[in-house]
Amino acid sequence: MAYIEKRGANSWRLTVDIGTDPSGKRISRKKTIKIEDTALLKTTKKLQSYLDEELVKFKMEVEAGEYISPDKLTFSAFVEVWLNKFVRKELEYKTQENYEFHTNKRILPYFGSMKIEKIRALHVIDYLDKLSESGLGSASIVYNYRVLRSMFNKAVEWQVIKESPMKAVKKPKEKPSVELNVYDEEESMQLFKALEDADNRFKILITLALTTGMRRAELLGLEWKNIDLTTGTIQVIQSIPAYKEGEPVIKLPKNPSSVRPIAISPSVLEELKQYRKEWLQMKMQVLKKWKAKPEQEFLFMSSAPGAEGKPVYPKRLSEWWREFHSEKLGHLKYIRFHDFRHTSVTLLINQGVHAKIISERVGHSKIGTTMDKYGHVIRKADQAAADLFDKILERKVVQSES
Repeated sequence: MAYIEKRGANSWRLTVDIGTDPSGKRISRKKTIKIEDTALLKTTKKLQSYLDEELVKFKMEVEAGEYISPDKLTFSAFVEVWLNKFVRKELEYKTQENYEFHTNKRILPYFGSMKIEKIRALHVIDYLDKLSESGLGSASIVYNYRVLRSMFNKAVEWQVIKESPMKAVKKPKEKPSVELNVYDEEESMQLFKALEDADNRFKILITLALTTGMRRAELLGLEWKNIDLTTGTIQVIQSIPAYKEGEPVIKLPKNPSSVRPIAISPSVLEELKQYRKEWLQMKMQVLKKWKAKPEQEFLFMSSAPGAEGKPVYPKRLSEWWREFHSEKLGHLKYIRFHDFRHTSVTLLINQGVHAKIISERVGHSKIGTTMDKYGHVIRKADQAAADLFDKILERKVVQSES
C-alpha cells in the first residue's frame, strides 16, 4: 500500500508499506515533500498529478531498496547516491574525474562515517582548516569547498536534509599566483635547440604547445583537416580532455571564444609539412589495425596495440615531456606541460604584442582574463617600455650638449 497525507500548507507525507515485522507490526517508509511553486499549489489536478508521480517514484525507490531514511543515512552512503544520480549522469567526464578524486582522497576519509543530517557548518570549517594546515594549495582547498557545496545542495534539493551547512561557510580565499613558472626567450631557444634531434611527433607537439599557446586537450583534439598547410592556419574546434571506457572524450572547447584560428610561422609550417609525410607513413603501417573512425586523422595519434589511430592518452603527453626533460634538459629548470601555454603568452607580451591579440590567440573569453592572469608580466613589459624612453631622452641630452 502507498498513500499521501497532507501535513501542512505546502507539505505532504508519502508513505509506502513494505510488510510487517515478526510481531505483526506494520513496517513502512515515509518521506515528506514540500512544494514551493505557488502556481502548482493553486491547480488541483496538476498538483494531484505531481503528488501521484512523486509517490510512484518513491514507491519504486523503496521497492528497489534504494531509499534510506535521512536519520539513518551516512554521509558516505549519500555520496554514492550523489555520484550515481548526479555526477556520473550530468557532469562532463573530466569534472567527474576531479570530483571523484577529491571525494575519495580527502572528503570521505573525514566525513564518511558521519550521519549526513548531523553535519554542521563547524565540521566543514574544521575540515577546510585541516586542509590548509596540511599544506594543500589554496586552489585545491577552494575546489574541495565547491565539491562539498554540490553535495549538500543536492541533499537539500532531494529533501535529504532541510538546510545545507555550507550556507554558513565562507568560500576560502584563493591566493593568486604572483609568478608564473615559464621559460624566457633564452631558455626557449635552448629548448628548441634540444628538440632538433628529437622524434618528429614529439618535436611538433612541444613546438605547437609553445608557439600557439594551445591547451593540452586542444592539441590532442587536433586533426589534419583542422590545419591549412597552404595558409599556415590552425582551426581549434574541439578538444580531448580524457578517455572514458577506452574511447577519447571529444568535446567542443570550453567557451565560444576557444573556437578560433591560430596563425603559425613559416618555419613551423615547414616542419608540419615534413611531419605530415612521416605521419602518412605511420598511418600506412597501422592501417589494417585502424581503431579510430575512417575519417579521423589525429595529429598525435597512437600506434599502441589496440589503439592504432586513436589520439594519444592525455597524460602521456605530459609524461613524454617529463622524460625528455630528464634525459636532454637536466640543466634547464622543469616546467609543467601546461606552462608552455603560459610561456607562449609571456613571450608575446614581452615582444609587445597587444593583449587583445594574445587573448584571441589563446582563446580567452575576454581580454580581462588575460590582463588578470598575466598582469604582472604586462607591468614588467610596461616598465621596460618606460625605460626605453629614458635611453631616448639620454641620447637627446647628449646630442644637445655636443
